Amino acid sequence: MNKNALKEMRISLMYSRSELARKAGVSPMTIERLEKGEDCRLDTKRKILLALGLSIDDKEKVFGE
Repeated sequence: MNKNALKEMRISLMYSRSELARKAGVSPMTIERLEKGEDCRLDTKRKILLALGLSIDDKEKVFGE
């Protein structure tokens, strides 16, 4: 995973970690861990993509392969 892609996307939308977490229904700690390059469940990735206004097809842009 490109550990900075999620952070760059979040910042470009002017979302704080807490705001993105709230929109996605996950904890701010989860957003922080993902921004550091840690992995998560597919369901969590789906929630974050939708909260960013992206489709599931955009997952590689944010999370890599």
